[in-house]
Amino acid sequence: MFSRNARGLLDFLMAALCLWAAYHHTPAGALVRRASAWAFNSRSTARPLLAYYDGESSSGPTTSSLVPTVPVLRPISEAGALAYGTYLALKGLQPKAQTPTLALATELGLPSEALLDEAQGPVAARKLLEALEADFPNEDARLTAVFAGRIPARYALERVLAEGGSPTLERLAKQLPPGFEDAKVAANQALALTTVFGLGWPVPESTRIASPFGYRIHPTLGTRKLHTGVDLSVPQGTEVKGVEEGVVRRASEDAVNGKVLIIDHGRGVTTAYCHNSELLVKVGQRVERGELIAYSGNTGRSTGPHLHYQLALSSQPVDPLRFRAGPRTMASGARP
Repeated sequence: MFSRNARGLLDFLMAALCLWAAYHHTPAGALVRRASAWAFNSRSTARPLLAYYDGESSSGPTTSSLVPTVPVLRPISEAGALAYGTYLALKGLQPKAQTPTLALATELGLPSEALLDEAQGPVAARKLLEALEADFPNEDARLTAVFAGRIPARYALERVLAEGGSPTLERLAKQLPPGFEDAKVAANQALALTTVFGLGWPVPESTRIASPFGYRIHPTLGTRKLHTGVDLSVPQGTEVKGVEEGVVRRASEDAVNGKVLIIDHGRGVTTAYCHNSELLVKVGQRVERGELIAYSGNTGRSTGPHLHYQLALSSQPVDPLRFRAGPRTMASGARP
């Protein structure tokens, strides 16, 4: 059908198209672009690798928008946690994606402008959730109604129940009509935040913070790097406890993190515990809240005994102190 030269040109063009797609739309391509940017001292166009798989849409809430600007007062009830998570997820949406929620509040006779106000938002979100409870007693269905509207949520709920399934957020999302992608993401983020607000603390509450979350001059590398957790100043051998029930996803040792545990709490929430002297649980094991999981230590890249505690939402590290009560006392001396 094609001459040999034409076929050769077609094969070349197809190969070039495949290389272009791999360069711009795969994790491997992102690594190549970042390496090239570093080598030539230019700005990389690569998105974070996990952004390819974290479920965020162009107008959905970003992870940074889900972190409270001030620490949340505690103790916080489960209903309060859900309300605060709903407020933060809504605030992180683009204005167009906020429309169904604001329209729903107006429909129910609630002040829609209060939902986006930092002082009134969590309280307004709780009132909205309470107003929907009679029609949507299931928490997942209620959140679907908040972000997608009552009619789409009712339709999705009826479809799921007709099929004999439980109304989980995943099943409800599949029954929503096209165009509600942001609502699905926001509802998932609200549930994730409900989990985060309920987390405990891995060591005694009085433990001092040796190094907070954020950019710092790395104590051993001497370069400015993001510190993706908080360093808790505890003596070697201190009991480390799980902050919530979950499944152990990693229990290993490496040169940087030392003996490290990663626990998956569901809903896209994970916690990590690094530099331990001994690990007491194994991969795949289910642990309970408050269960002894390790003894702290000084393993890996560390300048002194401490526990590096890390919290992640959708695989992105966030400051765990933003979900705790009040400021904590900084430890004196060098940061571990």
